[in-house]
Amino acid sequence: MNLEIFKAIILGIVQGLTEFLPISSTAHLILLPWFFQWHGEVNTLTFDVALHGGTLLSLLIFFYKDWINIFLRDRRMLFLISVGTIPAGLAGLLLNDFVANDLRSPLIIVFSLIFFGILMLIAEKYVKSKGLVYKEKISLTDSLFIGVAQAIALIPGVSRSGITITAGLFRNLSRHDAARFSFLLSTPAICGAFILESSKIMNTPDNYSFDLLTAGFISAALSGYIAIKFLLNFLKKYPLNIFVYYRFALAVIILAVWLKQ
Repeated sequence: MNLEIFKAIILGIVQGLTEFLPISSTAHLILLPWFFQWHGEVNTLTFDVALHGGTLLSLLIFFYKDWINIFLRDRRMLFLISVGTIPAGLAGLLLNDFVANDLRSPLIIVFSLIFFGILMLIAEKYVKSKGLVYKEKISLTDSLFIGVAQAIALIPGVSRSGITITAGLFRNLSRHDAARFSFLLSTPAICGAFILESSKIMNTPDNYSFDLLTAGFISAALSGYIAIKFLLNFLKKYPLNIFVYYRFALAVIILAVWLKQ
């Protein structure tokens, strides 16, 4: 197998898994090439867009029945998702270049992994202190609160799913319901980012390797589908703690490598 194709597949798998598990896809996509000194086309905006296209496809396939129901019958949920998407949409339009150019430091990722990991643990303790009486319906306030949390996920190391599920727990949603709403809410955000970045690429065309883009796209879509299914089932029984411990361990490794440089 061509080495570049192998890199594309690995990065696609990493994108698909980490986009939906609460451990930060942005952090992993920045760190993997940094750790292994991978350069070239797999470390470009074009390739990143292909990976996000793959995870968008996995969301659309997994929740296609939900989206059909939302558009045809559940107008309330359509309204809640639309409102919840506004904060992330505004943040993306206003801050995307700043985040891409100034917030991709390993030290910022270390801070985000630890700080928001601690916040996830606090949310779990909050759930235990409140007992097991969860909301049956998501309110407009819940949607806005979770939507603002999703906007914060622009910062590398935060994790879109991690911060939005955490926000859902603070709003007294069950883990499963918080994760499901998180994934539905992330769909238009990822779609918007995909369209925005794709338009930038079309305006500045380069020589693209179709094989690399396809390999990354397919592997991201497949691993993303698996990650969604796994997390929804996992959160029916277990808390977020194991992902928090992974975040802490990753932060320690990043810091150790950075200090040795």
